Amino acid sequence: MSSPAVSILMPVRNEERFLPAALVSLKAQTVTDWELLAVDDGSTDGTAAILAAAAADPRVQVVQNRGKGLVAALNKGLALCRAPLVARMDGDDICHPQRLAKQLALMTADGGLGLVAASFCHFPRQQLKIGMLAYEEWQNSLLSHEQIMADIFVESPFVHPGVMFRKDVVTGVGGYRDMGWAEDYDLWLRMAAAGVKFARTAEPLVYWRDRPERATRTMAEYSGEAFRRCKLHHLASGFLQGVTEVTLAGAGKEGRAWQRLLAAEGLKVVRWVDVDPKKHGKVLHGATVVPPGEIGPGNGKLLVTVGTRGARAGIREWARQAGLVELEDFVAVT
Repeated sequence: MSSPAVSILMPVRNEERFLPAALVSLKAQTVTDWELLAVDDGSTDGTAAILAAAAADPRVQVVQNRGKGLVAALNKGLALCRAPLVARMDGDDICHPQRLAKQLALMTADGGLGLVAASFCHFPRQQLKIGMLAYEEWQNSLLSHEQIMADIFVESPFVHPGVMFRKDVVTGVGGYRDMGWAEDYDLWLRMAAAGVKFARTAEPLVYWRDRPERATRTMAEYSGEAFRRCKLHHLASGFLQGVTEVTLAGAGKEGRAWQRLLAAEGLKVVRWVDVDPKKHGKVLHGATVVPPGEIGPGNGKLLVTVGTRGARAGIREWARQAGLVELEDFVAVT
């Protein structure tokens, strides 16, 4: 049997309400040469029956994971994917009819691409708060590899059910891991460290369902603290490798959270940078708060921990004018 053009990897658990719509969106794809690996992680509702009916289509394969968890479901399904290209999908989201076609076109045109993310749109939009809308706008603005890499430590730059990647690239960095933080963000950071090239479609091709019980809202692995631990774990083997002292740009709540985390890992904050003149000269956790003008090349590694929305662009401009090189001298982690 010949391999399909793309394998769709979809772990599901208790998705009877939304799974039919997700399956309809897959069957509406303009690319028809696909296979679906639907991994049922021990559903107790009507999910199994819905998947059994869907499997009347020979392109659909249902795999049982029996409640072993999301990471196990992802790795089990990934191992069974026959195509060299794998598209992720969740059982409660919806794909644009041209999603697979447009991502396949980009991957085919550039053999150096390891992952193509789809721009996305939250739905339903009536109850969306400003934070989620800002996250959508930020993520969809990162189109090029360079833009993605500059912000890779800010937040997860891809919506997991909207990515398409080369299977051998993901298996080459170890597949999915259960580390106590978001399994997808951990994967993106390992791919980035391995030099994988990223891209994103300009048009929204995935509709990401927002609901109270979504994993990003309910699981400890997706909390702010878990994301910080994930970031530091990867920074420690790259940007901060061999470093024992750092400077933090931002002496607010987010900066103090980072100071505590760094201290727990044996890294000392030796100075704080803040634009607020009322803070200048104060000592926080043994380190002095200084104005931006006192920082330049040769002051060691700098982590940007300013939590104020929209401040990152201004900080980058200041850093460039100060002669600091992004990803070499400083990294934005918020």
